[in-house]
Amino acid sequence: MVVAIDGPAGAGKSTIAKKLAERLRFTYIDTGAMYRAVALWALRQNVSWDDMHRMEQLAIAAQIELSPGHIRLNGEDVTEAIRTPEVSNGASKVAVIPGVRRAMVAKQREMGERANVVMEGRDIGTVVFPDADVKIFLDANPQERVRRRLRDVRAQGENISEGQLAAEMKERDRRDSTRSDAPLAQAPDAVYLDSTPLSLDEVEETILKIVRSRVTNGKDFS
Repeated sequence: MVVAIDGPAGAGKSTIAKKLAERLRFTYIDTGAMYRAVALWALRQNVSWDDMHRMEQLAIAAQIELSPGHIRLNGEDVTEAIRTPEVSNGASKVAVIPGVRRAMVAKQREMGERANVVMEGRDIGTVVFPDADVKIFLDANPQERVRRRLRDVRAQGENISEGQLAAEMKERDRRDSTRSDAPLAQAPDAVYLDSTPLSLDEVEETILKIVRSRVTNGKDFS
């Protein structure tokens, strides 16, 4: 079973997807972390994020392993290393490269074929798994998304102003929505969920109800 959660940066996709996977006992796949891992590798290899050919080669060769709370790149735990602002910015840039996206989609589909998964990203319900059992488009108003992301980055010890973060997120939204290959978009059959007025628990319960309504084999995913 595939639960696909798409939406813009700061909507709460990663947090919700992790909680859902734990509740459902599914595998959580953080697609954003996969792009971050490729961006990190390029940074370490002094490969320009604008070098489409070299970036595609790295994406194809990258050995990415996901486990609860951790991501490994070529055997190394890079969970913390991929969360720097520099790598985050790079991930958004490499994600617009068609060859990189093709490589990542192939890896994501392989993961989804091996287990029940909760997968979140920008194009899961539209490109990666257009036939996903459950599709959610998780959104929140821009001010709330900036507030959430600011809380997260400051908790990680990063010093960034609210204005700078808001500008970076606005630019990321623009890149995600206008890229030629697999732009951020709500799938026609996805359930739109505005999380702005909801608590984390309320969002989780709302999506769980949707998942349970789609389960027809009698299993209890509580």
